[in-house]
Amino acid sequence: MTAAAATAPPRIRRPMAPASDGDAWIAALRAEGAQRDQAIAALHELLLRAARFELSRRRAALSYVRGEELDEIATQAADDALVAVLAKLDDFRGASRFTTWAYKFAVLEAGVRLRRRAWQGREVVLAAESWPAFPDRRSSAQEQLERSELFDSLRDAIAGALTPHQREVFVALALNEVPIDVLAERLSSTRGALYKTLHDARSKLRRELAEAGFAEGRRSS
Repeated sequence: MTAAAATAPPRIRRPMAPASDGDAWIAALRAEGAQRDQAIAALHELLLRAARFELSRRRAALSYVRGEELDEIATQAADDALVAVLAKLDDFRGASRFTTWAYKFAVLEAGVRLRRRAWQGREVVLAAESWPAFPDRRSSAQEQLERSELFDSLRDAIAGALTPHQREVFVALALNEVPIDVLAERLSSTRGALYKTLHDARSKLRRELAEAGFAEGRRSS
């Protein structure tokens, strides 16, 4: 199944019948009463199929998730996608079919749900002391020494230049590769807020490393 083959929008005054463009979807979703209810039901059905398709596409990597749990994840993803689509109707510009545009919301939400499920029960490490080392046995002794000095300076900059919140976010996202959706949930934050925090932390670290004499400071972190 593809987005292009997804459910067609309900036509105004004839809900559930096919229509040729996104205007009918928008009008039906903004209508009142039974017409809106039927449009929402049709949209949710589309989003649920999209979420299930995305989960089936990733099925080989989901051996740890039971079948009934996958269906629950698909339903939750469709529910979240429905809320997102309804909140962003004004953003639809008609550059693609409405169903194609809405389909992407379900795929995104399915991915978010899967990442959260994969990290369920796992500790999200926020302490700077836990950040990994990156040995390179192919490097010369001089290169290893320079890299060690850079890492020491970076560690000092993380400890001294960042706020506690910036430190937590940087360590989790940049060093320990925690998915941003998972971190947002654990910290009761949002993706946008965490991206802003990470950007500010990286800017501070670049300045600190540059002042410490590391040319890499302009590119690192």
